[in-house]
Amino acid sequence: MLIDRKKAEELEVKTLATYAAFSKESRGREFEEKEDEIRTCFQRDRDRVIHSRAFRRLRGKTQVFVADYGDHYRSRLAHSMEVAQLSRDIARMLGLNEDLAETIGLAHDLGHTPFGHAGQDEMHEIMQEYGARFEHNEQSLRIVDHLEDKKPEYKGLNLSFEVRDGLIKHRTTFDNPEITDTLMPSVEAQIVNLADEIAYMNHDIDDGLRSGILKLEDFDELAIWEQVKEHDDPKKAMRYRISIAISSLISYMIDDLAKETSGLIDSHGIKTIEDVYKTAEGVSRFSEKVFRETQQLKHFLYEHFYQSPGVAEYNEQGKEVIRFLFEKLYNDPALLPENHKPGKEELHIVVKDYIAGMTDNFALELYEKLS
Repeated sequence: MLIDRKKAEELEVKTLATYAAFSKESRGREFEEKEDEIRTCFQRDRDRVIHSRAFRRLRGKTQVFVADYGDHYRSRLAHSMEVAQLSRDIARMLGLNEDLAETIGLAHDLGHTPFGHAGQDEMHEIMQEYGARFEHNEQSLRIVDHLEDKKPEYKGLNLSFEVRDGLIKHRTTFDNPEITDTLMPSVEAQIVNLADEIAYMNHDIDDGLRSGILKLEDFDELAIWEQVKEHDDPKKAMRYRISIAISSLISYMIDDLAKETSGLIDSHGIKTIEDVYKTAEGVSRFSEKVFRETQQLKHFLYEHFYQSPGVAEYNEQGKEVIRFLFEKLYNDPALLPENHKPGKEELHIVVKDYIAGMTDNFALELYEKLS
């Protein structure tokens, strides 16, 4: 049996919650296009993201460790794929549109600089000197709207409203884009926010333990670690203990998020996506107990992992590279490649776009070349 777009849209209406984002009711694209015969609009958007140049470059961008630090540590690409996978799982539990949640998860970090959050922080400092700002979710939207080129008729990927809205309203501890409307994003977009936090907390624990920077016993005083102790077996090899710890924490966080979100949807009387848009606050969140536990965990990771000597040293190097490259390219635009020559855009924006798109290794190699 062939499931074409119309059949897929009918299945969504029959199987998804009434407050889900139905693809046939999408607010559409900025530039009108003929519908695909097989794929829904969100499936089409997902494919456009995966086949974009910006998505491919994520494999060479830092999550915490430099992208070539080791074969098994997360890159920005691995992180994005984990966020997308968790988003699909949570969306399925809540009867939401898995394709939309997955697409936002895959695209949420397209605009990230090299060298992780340290790179973003340095780029923001530089942009402030020109009366501007840098936030990687805003840059993600800029990439899919302007910097990628799919067709000569328009710039960008021409993604659906719901995907673009989810990108510009993606919020976590490290994500704070400016928004220009009061429309609450879809529940699918809201769960990606939490899937992002679940992913980075757990894979940073994983990477920290496997690198030797962190030890299992370091976490004993954390309230959330009680979930791990219930399943831990000290007799097993360390690699198995780490896997069990991460699996336990992810399951605990996802279960709590799904139950809390379902309860809030019911208590708000939400029946349609229009009801979601009109809410004054998000409906996807952890319970108060788990929220406090995750805040304690984030603080622990900041103090003991992100600020550890090896990681912090690399962060400072990354900031130095981005500052040097910006000043060099801004003062000598002839060094910019042909497809990044200044045109209608101001020079600081052109240079920002070029550097933000670099992988770690490309930035380091250009730094060595120009210095």
